[in-house]
Amino acid sequence: MSAELEELYRELILDHSRHPVGKGDPATAEHTHHELNPSCGDEITMGVTVDDDGSISRLVWEGQGCSISMASASVMSDMLTGASRLDALARVEEFRAMLRSRGTTEPPESLEDAAAFQGVAKYVMRVKCAMLGWVALEACLNQAGAA
Repeated sequence: MSAELEELYRELILDHSRHPVGKGDPATAEHTHHELNPSCGDEITMGVTVDDDGSISRLVWEGQGCSISMASASVMSDMLTGASRLDALARVEEFRAMLRSRGTTEPPESLEDAAAFQGVAKYVMRVKCAMLGWVALEACLNQAGAA
């Protein structure tokens, strides 16, 4: 990854950390799930409502933690609000695969701004931070699919 791209990604993460998208009261959504990263204390509660047509009409979260975990939840919210449940689950898997690659593969274009977290993949302790909101979303979407 070029130095310019790395700097752009760093700025994107900082911007989402300072001005998070989707921050709100998860209790206002139909399905909720809480995740905690015990190794660092980051936590997030995700709230999701899936409409009858399968699209995510509400995706809100509240949490506290490092800039990576909060920015990751923000990018995810921005990217997946309005997406179909199945597309969102596919993006969660793509994001997980990108982080498990340890930075050895290029992220798919479908990850959009979430590709900014590719550099995090090199730091095992930070992978859990970046995945926190995505795991909570996945749990909510699985609840919605079982309903």
